Amino acid sequence: MANPLEKWEPVIGLEVHCQLLTRSKIFCGCPTTFGVSPNTQVCPVCLGMPGVLPVLNRKAVEYAVRAGLALHCDIQPVSIFARKNYFYPDLPKGYQISMYDRPLMTGGWLEIDAGGGPKRIHLTRIHMEEDAGKLLHEGFADSATRSYVDFNRSGMPLIEIVSEPDLRSPQEAHAYFSTLRTVLVWIGVTDGNMEEGSLRCDANVSLRPKGESRFGVKVELKNLNSFKFVQFGIEHEIRRQAEILDGGGTIVQETRLYDPKEDRTHAMRSKEEAHDYRYFPEPDLPPLTVTSAFVEQVRRDLPELPSDRRARFVSALGLKEQDARVLTSDRGLADYFEAVASACGAPRTAAAWVLTEVLRKAKEAGGDIAAVPLPPERLGALLSLVESGTISGSIAKTLFEEIWAGGVDPAELVRARGLTQVSDEGAIAAAVDAVLAANPGQVASYRGGKTGVLGFLVGQVMKSTGGKANPALVNRLLKDRLDR
Repeated sequence: MANPLEKWEPVIGLEVHCQLLTRSKIFCGCPTTFGVSPNTQVCPVCLGMPGVLPVLNRKAVEYAVRAGLALHCDIQPVSIFARKNYFYPDLPKGYQISMYDRPLMTGGWLEIDAGGGPKRIHLTRIHMEEDAGKLLHEGFADSATRSYVDFNRSGMPLIEIVSEPDLRSPQEAHAYFSTLRTVLVWIGVTDGNMEEGSLRCDANVSLRPKGESRFGVKVELKNLNSFKFVQFGIEHEIRRQAEILDGGGTIVQETRLYDPKEDRTHAMRSKEEAHDYRYFPEPDLPPLTVTSAFVEQVRRDLPELPSDRRARFVSALGLKEQDARVLTSDRGLADYFEAVASACGAPRTAAAWVLTEVLRKAKEAGGDIAAVPLPPERLGALLSLVESGTISGSIAKTLFEEIWAGGVDPAELVRARGLTQVSDEGAIAAAVDAVLAANPGQVASYRGGKTGVLGFLVGQVMKSTGGKANPALVNRLLKDRLDR
């Protein structure tokens, strides 16, 4: 099949459902712990029993506003909860409490980089709603199945973040979803665990001829729960729609599911419109009023955002853009790096060690920077010894392995073992002369044009001095003698 992007332009918008990291549900006091026994975190309110009344969780509103501020939204002073009516076995009330024409937040944007430079993706709205329960299916040898309903998830607080159709490729959709997750986890409103359903994504995909301004018929891909499934699902849907259009067919507006095992989508149901849900204001909840004082308090508590921190790492600390991008991919990693840099006073050295040695060890231990046993101040103390010339980089790497899980002070370790770097030019010159005398073949090769043997000779000098010779001085003295 020819490349569909040669003829067609994809138009993509994402709807991301984010579960807020509150300790209780949005309209009742039931806990939100994941993984407990089915139907053990329920009450008459989240089970939709007759006569019960919802009470809005203030912390959920705070987290929603925090997300809105981080995404540059306009916070509406008054918003209204609505009943979204539809029948499904895991929706006990027969309706979902959501927001419709008066959402909590409108507008906003998120900047992404999918490899072609920065691009701003605009948002339509962010609104609050409750989650539904979860269906559990059980299969048998005779092909019969049984389905059970777990209502523990019913009433979990969600925000739905709806983008404008600004995305033009599966790669941009991947970048948007992953960047959005970074921001939401960074500001502490969600754990972002997609395997547990904390972050789910629906993608609206349509095609139009290149150069055309009018949108095509959109198809919704439902419940994409990983970055790669977002990208792969959209890639397949683009191919499917292009094949239909190229054959003279028409696209049906519908909801489809992506099957990653077969790398294909299949129809789930016809796409509903707003009138299908018969929205009307929730009579049991008053309009949500958010004061400017409340918004400003949330704004004051908002941490420095990843994009701002990345820019500061580049402009103020002199880091490379790519290094700053990796270091700000996780708030804990950024905090760790900055503490190391502060302790040693050498940001670029700190970045190099955190990005290589620390991440290597963290990966061996499971990848969680929060579980790193080496305090950043102790690593900073080690790097200070390198920066001051007290020890060489090779000795620092040896000591790094020893202090990783131990509570040893690097300076005391250096003193106790006599590892202080030798910078006495006379002593190093004697070691250099001895190495040159012992390796006449390598000396001849160097002077014959094979300058790569210099590394071997440097290594021999370092070995003869127990790794304590100043490497810069070793290199200079070797070159002085070899170039005579």
